[in-house]
Amino acid sequence: MAEPKPGLSQVSLIFACGTALFSDGYANGIIGSVNTLLGRIYGTAIPTGYHETLSSLAFAGTIVGMLSFGYISDRIGRKTGMMVATVIVAVFSLLSAASAGKHVTGLINMLSACRFLLGIGVGAEYPCGSVAASEQTEEEGIAKNAQNRWFALATNSMIDAGFVIAAFVPLVLYWIFGEHHLRAVWRISLGLGFIPAMAVLLWRLRMQEPTRYRKDAIKRNVPYMLIIKRYWLQLAAICITWFIYDWITYPFGIYSSIIIDAVTNKSAALPVVFGWNVVINLFYIPGTIGGAFLIDYLGPKNTMILGLLLQALFGFIMSGLYTHLANHIGAFAVLYGLFLSFGELGPGNNLGLLAAKTSPTAIRGQFYGVAAAIGKVGAFIGTHTFPQITDSFTARSATLGITGPFWVGSALAVFSAIITFFFIRPLTTDGMAEEDMKFREYLSEHGYDISQMGLHDEASSSRVDSIDVPEKKIEA
Repeated sequence: MAEPKPGLSQVSLIFACGTALFSDGYANGIIGSVNTLLGRIYGTAIPTGYHETLSSLAFAGTIVGMLSFGYISDRIGRKTGMMVATVIVAVFSLLSAASAGKHVTGLINMLSACRFLLGIGVGAEYPCGSVAASEQTEEEGIAKNAQNRWFALATNSMIDAGFVIAAFVPLVLYWIFGEHHLRAVWRISLGLGFIPAMAVLLWRLRMQEPTRYRKDAIKRNVPYMLIIKRYWLQLAAICITWFIYDWITYPFGIYSSIIIDAVTNKSAALPVVFGWNVVINLFYIPGTIGGAFLIDYLGPKNTMILGLLLQALFGFIMSGLYTHLANHIGAFAVLYGLFLSFGELGPGNNLGLLAAKTSPTAIRGQFYGVAAAIGKVGAFIGTHTFPQITDSFTARSATLGITGPFWVGSALAVFSAIITFFFIRPLTTDGMAEEDMKFREYLSEHGYDISQMGLHDEASSSRVDSIDVPEKKIEA
């Protein structure tokens, strides 16, 4: 097997694994603008409640993809999972754009089905692409003080870039086609998701399985009870923090519409609405990129805690000073942007790192997939509970009704920081190799035959030396 080249080529492999998460940001971001366009085109002919159905099906598909491909990633291979995921995203991006049916209802039904299946491909990228990216960061050629930085830039920064591009594309297409060709705008907006997916597919064709996977995979006789006994607390802590992060991040997207309405005096002009949507989504970028350069100095755990506490601080400021900020929408928009940015600096950049590098290679895909799926459940619940929170606070005061979600979201951010501090262990340089060694020792001590670990057909060509761990015999 050919040796991976060090330097820039190794960095490119990290991005080849993680960049497909751009599709996650694009797919989730583009549907908001598409919903706006469909409403303008078809009006009351659209079935009641289809927005909620569309969102629910996309979330459901993503969860299915995370859980099923977590298993595939561990038992079959990272590369296989990534290739299949990319094909799913490419195919159903095109089919979403081609949605049609009997009357508007048929069109919406096909679009909903395609969004569910597209969600499976998007969800698959988490336990396949992100996990492979994390393993590539510890390959030869990556500087020790940049391992975590490259992972954050190749994964979470790509998701956020997807959100920004998804906001910008409909605006550009509107400028090209105009008010009277909105059908072309929404169909092309969805169909363009095919291009990044296919570009990544070609990038991945010549990839190999990461060295850590070739050395420490378990493809049969997985000792799940031993694994659960050792890792359940770490998994529970990461699941809780990911649930809270998605509970905060996804629903707070609805507040962009409040800012847009205030700035534009509730303008219905699509260029104005789309233009401000781009501005709101741009707030994510400083947080994720700036945070990426902090991770290797503060460590993922400390960086995550810092981001959570700063996010909570700005949330509490917006809540307490809302009466004054309501008359200064520019100041409110800036504070809101900082609130979003610190969410990306903290849990946005670091949850994936902690999920990937806390677990051993043998079950990393499933560990990551479960944690990410719990996060998506948080996004789904948060999206549906926000209106109830707002109504509950409104019953006490109209002002509280507006600020209620900020109070709750900020309090949850503080709670997440506490969970992280007490229950999530810090990561070290080359921590995955160290964890795999400890995991082998643990399995051996409990009588598991570690000789069956690794891809034996490639053992002779693996660059990783064998880790000699004496096996403990099971006493009769």
